[in-house]
Amino acid sequence: MRAFIVRPFGVKEGVDFEAVHRDLIRPALKALNLEGDTTEPIIEAGNIREDMFFELMTADLVIADITVHNPNVFYELGARHALRNKRTFLIRGSAGADASMVLKDVPFDLKTDRYLSYPLAQPAAILEKLIEGLRHTIANERTDSPIFNLLPNLKPQDPEDLLAVPREFGEELAQAMVRQQRHHKIGRVALLAHEATGFSWEVPALRSVGEVLFKFKDYEDARRTYERIRERIPDDLQANELLATVYQRLSEQAPDRDEAGVLLTQSDQAIDRLLAQAGRLPARIIAEAYALKGRNAKTKLQLESRNSATEQALQVFRSDTLTKAYKEYELGYLEDLNHFYSGINALGLLTALITLAERYPDEWEDRFDTPEAAASTLSAHKRFRQDLAASIRMAIQAQKTRLERRQATDRWLDLTAADLACLTETNPRRVERLYANALRNAEAFYADSVRRQLQFYQLLSIVPENVQAALDTLPPLTPEAPKRRFILFTGHMIDRDDRPEPRFPASAEPMARQAIRQRLEEEKSRYPGHELTGIAAGACGGDLLFHEVCAELGIPTELFLPVPAEAFVESSVGFAGESWIRRFYDLYNRAPKQFLLNQKELPRWLVKKPAYNVWTRGNLWMLYTALSEGGQNLTLLALWDGQNGDGSGGTTHLVAEARRRGARPVIIDSRTALGLPVTS
Repeated sequence: MRAFIVRPFGVKEGVDFEAVHRDLIRPALKALNLEGDTTEPIIEAGNIREDMFFELMTADLVIADITVHNPNVFYELGARHALRNKRTFLIRGSAGADASMVLKDVPFDLKTDRYLSYPLAQPAAILEKLIEGLRHTIANERTDSPIFNLLPNLKPQDPEDLLAVPREFGEELAQAMVRQQRHHKIGRVALLAHEATGFSWEVPALRSVGEVLFKFKDYEDARRTYERIRERIPDDLQANELLATVYQRLSEQAPDRDEAGVLLTQSDQAIDRLLAQAGRLPARIIAEAYALKGRNAKTKLQLESRNSATEQALQVFRSDTLTKAYKEYELGYLEDLNHFYSGINALGLLTALITLAERYPDEWEDRFDTPEAAASTLSAHKRFRQDLAASIRMAIQAQKTRLERRQATDRWLDLTAADLACLTETNPRRVERLYANALRNAEAFYADSVRRQLQFYQLLSIVPENVQAALDTLPPLTPEAPKRRFILFTGHMIDRDDRPEPRFPASAEPMARQAIRQRLEEEKSRYPGHELTGIAAGACGGDLLFHEVCAELGIPTELFLPVPAEAFVESSVGFAGESWIRRFYDLYNRAPKQFLLNQKELPRWLVKKPAYNVWTRGNLWMLYTALSEGGQNLTLLALWDGQNGDGSGGTTHLVAEARRRGARPVIIDSRTALGLPVTS
């Protein structure tokens, strides 16, 4: 979150406000990991009042010091109260033990407002109270603006209306989307998500980036992106809607049942945040929210029954989750009768509930106080099932009529009609024909979706003849493509002639080559059947050796250059001599190449990012590209002495970032591998 500080500057009326900022405000911001300051650090040319109004409007939190009657402070505080309805925190110095200090009364218009007092002689004494007060203010949705409290129908301004994403950022995002390979797209887009963080315009930028990541099914980066938005805006509709789906998709990839269960719970929590604002949502969104909650419950049901010693159908029937899943889908359909997905799933789960109740009558009766109550409830379920099926049939026909008028088709609608027939028809051949027609010339994911649904019914032995007839129409499962694994390399360059202590002397090249070869051979053995791809820059020394050894071992590599080739050679190759320049251009002419920038400097929109340069950016770009198949499918191979590098954006930085994101590190200790002395 971003904060903005409204206070006098320098010493005013005997109060050293710079000391208050240094000893109290800044430590509190740091403790809460809040970014922000006063207008003082703004150094660009322009109207400082424009910057001030922008910060007052867009900051998540404003801290205002009203110790003295400073016109600028009261003017800015009034502007904040008029623009935003919450998260404005007042502080005020108190004379305390210093009886000679006489402070003026709080102005009449602020007398009813709450504020935190700090002792002028020792502001840091109430640091913990300020931290706690700010923490509560951030978490609280209470309106603290007197203007909005007195005029409850007044609407606060939306900060995003004023936040213009830099044009160059949008251009880079558009360029990323047209790249042919999925991992190239994801690498560039995930990098932009990382870089937008911390800027005032990060939320609208992250929205654009998140949509792209979601579209390309990069759910891990999409998760980080939308969680960042939700940190800034906890009840953001878009973030919670997409996180609900992202968590559910990640649960399908989870390595174990516990992690899958946690992710499904997070999905449900995101849905609950959405539904808490149902009055602001169209019926379609509410229906989708309930449907996704139903799908989560259905997935939990399958997790509960998996590997159970009890017959799986009986285990499913005994679980309350079956009824919960059915009810969630039913709520979705009743919210929007055109939402076929929730309707057909409600019908399928209700059919399962009725079938299992009839199969296990004693289990069913045990749920009720009397046999009569059990029979009455089952009869009511059967009547509602008939009504539900009739409603879905009518809704399908109405939509087909609308599509025919437009001479359009909808494959999902045709599959819903086939699903309806599967659950209600007595003629398996008709069911078979409907599925065959709906899936004709369809992409594989349609058949995969149908197969998952039918296999659930098959597990429970629901309408078994129809289910088998439908399964017989499905094409065979497409063989899984080989898993892709990236090997990201980082390592030291050949030493410059003037390097005081050797790190990679030119004479050690054969030893470095052998060490890299050994580790790559181990990677090939460790992951048989995987499609390995190497990624590295092209600096003299480790990078070029990695590309050359990969070529000898039949591992394809891609050359990543953060700046144009000529600039890269000048900074990272040329000093080592003509032979290294020749080897660079040999690689350049044969390997697939990726370029980050067509200039040697950062783009203008990134210049203000602290401690950032083209080499840091290049490292992160390679890392996010290599992470496109997930951290579990990335090996970081580093020829590294374990020491801090000569500058930012080097091997030390990339190793730290890769470890932080779950990559498997394989460290070649360059001191041992190259026969160098090991120093502390």
